Amino acid sequence: MWKRIVAIALVCVSLTLQGCVAAGGGLKAYVNERNGYEFVYPNGWVQIQVNNGPDVVFRDLIEESELVSVVVSNLTGNQTKLSDLGTPNEVGLRLATSVLAPPGSNRQAQLLSSSERVLGDRTYYNLEYYIDLPNAERHNLASVAISRGKLFTLSVSAPESDWSKLEATFKNVANSFAVY
Repeated sequence: MWKRIVAIALVCVSLTLQGCVAAGGGLKAYVNERNGYEFVYPNGWVQIQVNNGPDVVFRDLIEESELVSVVVSNLTGNQTKLSDLGTPNEVGLRLATSVLAPPGSNRQAQLLSSSERVLGDRTYYNLEYYIDLPNAERHNLASVAISRGKLFTLSVSAPESDWSKLEATFKNVANSFAVY
């Protein structure tokens, strides 16, 4: 009898704790004061070093193909705001054909949606992609902004098969991206 009560209590406690993590988002903050940006990423993800690549990369400890990264690029010309680069759809299509699936890469990227959000005095373009690789399908969200003459691109990506369970968390990550 006592074993059954203890077992039920343990199940209730574990469900309660699991609910707390889900309700709180299970997200941690990352701040890069040197380059002037911040975002949140899922608990249980670890930072990895990538030579000659993004400014920062985090990946899931268990599912290593779930990633979030930030690329900081210098702009040429007089681009001081995102609209100088085009509409959200134009920038999204350009990113798809030049970065996600450039000619000869044997990849295809489909822009699923593009939108604009404003945070303080900054404009961000949020972009969503389906990416078909030779041996996998992926889902990708990007948040793009301009600050201090640089283009900042946060990208969060996962296998398409995992997208339905990660969508809400990944949208929180993309929407948390802020530059200053």
